[in-house]
Order: sequence, then structure tokens, then C-alpha cells
Amino acid sequence: MSGAQETQEVREGEELDVSKVEDYLRNTFNHLPEGELQVRQFGAGHSNLTYELTLGDWQAVLRRPPKGPVAPKAHDMEREYTIMKALHEIYPLTPKPYAFNEGDVLGKPFFIMERRHGLVFNTEFPEEAEGSAELGEKVSKTMVEQLVELHSINYEKTELRRMVKPDGFMERQVHGWIRRFENAATEDVGKADDLKRWLVEHLTQSNEASIIHYDYKLNNAMFNKSGEMTGLFDWEMTTVGDPLADLGAAMSYWTQSDDPELLQTGLGKPPLTTKPGFYSREEFIEEYANKSGRSVENVDFYLTFAYFKLAGIVQQIYYRYKKGQTNDPRFARMNIYVNNLIRHAERTAGINNG
Repeated sequence: MSGAQETQEVREGEELDVSKVEDYLRNTFNHLPEGELQVRQFGAGHSNLTYELTLGDWQAVLRRPPKGPVAPKAHDMEREYTIMKALHEIYPLTPKPYAFNEGDVLGKPFFIMERRHGLVFNTEFPEEAEGSAELGEKVSKTMVEQLVELHSINYEKTELRRMVKPDGFMERQVHGWIRRFENAATEDVGKADDLKRWLVEHLTQSNEASIIHYDYKLNNAMFNKSGEMTGLFDWEMTTVGDPLADLGAAMSYWTQSDDPELLQTGLGKPPLTTKPGFYSREEFIEEYANKSGRSVENVDFYLTFAYFKLAGIVQQIYYRYKKGQTNDPRFARMNIYVNNLIRHAERTAGINNG
């Protein structure tokens, strides 16, 4: 689930076969209410498609891959389902997964999970919350604490131990994302040769491995009015690896008021993290170091890589748009965002390209 509580009418071209979904639900779950299945879509995500399912007073969430061809190993619904199943009992912010389907219902795999409720802090404070600098500080503190908590879990006591290879994690990440970026190349996005070379030459990895969410950002979480987290979503990228890579990824999304405009917005409205009260990246990193006891001496490497990785993720989405595999108008100018992410990564690394 993309974390957004607000739902909308299902976007054109992303409709579900409602009758098939309802038949599947009634064959899978006992004692569902009578009535007709209602389907709405969560609108904030750019990757997997996520839908709210309502039958009377029963609600759940369906999550499936995007339409059209997808990158190899991406959008693995069974893997995400298995991860959430392993984590739900020991990290309760993970929604409970209910059932997985291999693809005989909709032609693509999907899973059904618990519908969590709460407030989403994205670009504006929700009406239900009294937006203030104090709330921004509380939400920031909660985000740090929950990241530290996730990184403290012993992955060897979970099913994840069978699914991961933490040794050599950062080396695989750097070379893997360079390859993905190059495979999704378009003529209107820079090649980032200096940045790729810098990442290879400065490759760093801590000696510790932990469960990492790897898409940890403000609008992938839900909160109550007091700023306490009630749910964490989008476990697609979760693995076991360098916890500082997770911190770097989180900070690549955690924009602040003095960032370049296009880095703040991602071609949308600036996120709430640019508002008074929210931590700066430096404050977030410092508090993470204090609460986790980890050294963040080499954090600039992880942050540089995170900006490059984010550029690669966005470029894969833009590539699908350029190839006509999706017609979502939100993707039309993402090449500009990719180029800005590359430039910001270069600045973070101290690469001088004039």
C-alpha cells in the first residue's frame, strides 16, 4: 500500500475485474458480508497498483504489479507478501497479509492485506491533525525511532534468513543500480558517467546487516493525531543489508527547505518535511546515530548512492512511459526529476561538473 489513506476512482487503464475479485474473496474468506464489492484506488503510488476493497463493513487492500512489462525481479508480489508475513508479528506496524494469488484470477500475481487507518503526512497536514511545528518534530522523532527499531530486529530469527544474502550487499547494490539505470536509458536523461565512476571508486559497506525497509519515507507511513506511527507500507524493496543504506534511502526522500526546488517537489508539491518543526537531514542522521549507536561517518557515500538509486527508480518509471507501457500523465516530465537527482547526487559527492 502506498501509505495514502485517501482513495480515488480507479484510474483509466488500471481497472480490476471486480466480479473475479469478488468471487476470489468469497472463495478465500469465510463469513464475508452480503452486498456488492466496491473498489477504489490509492492514488499516491508510482509503482505497484493498490486498491481498497469494501464489502459492507469489511475492508481489505489488494496490491498487484503495474500494467505492462516490468523490470526483471521487480514487483515480486509473492516476495513482498512473504516478507510482510514474516514481519507482522514482530514489527506490528506491518499490515497483516491475508492471502496471495499466483495470477490465475487477474492474470498477474496479487495479495490481499489488512486495511490500516490513520493520517498520512505528505504535502499538507490532514484536516484531522492540528498542523504545527511541534507535531512536525514529533513525527520526525517517530520516524527516527521506528527506523532504529526495525534495524534492531534479529533477522536470523525470521523467514527472511532464507531469502537474503547480506554479504557483499553494497557492491551488488551499486553495480546493480548502475546496470538498471543504463538499461532504462533515454536520450533526454544524462548518462551520469562521473557519478557512476565515483560510486564504484568510493564503495563502502558497514560490517553489520539488518532488516532494511529500503523505501522508508514519510508518505509510506500512517500516524495518529499525536504523531505516533500506526502503519508502515510498501515493503516491496525490503531485504537484509547495510542499515546505513536504509538511512541513506530515507534521507534521499527527506527533503528540506533549502534544497533545490525540483528536488523538493519531485514535480509535485513540496513535502511536509520542508515545513517548520521537521528535522533537517543532519538532525535526523544525528538522532539516528545517537539512538542506534552506529557510526555515520561515511553517510555521504550512502546518501550519494541513495540519490542515484532514486534516479534509477524514477528513470525506470519514465522509461515505461516513453515506451508507451503506461499512459499515466504524472510520468511525462520525470526525466527532469531524474536529471536533478543526478546533479544533486554529484553535489553530495563533491563532484564538480561546472
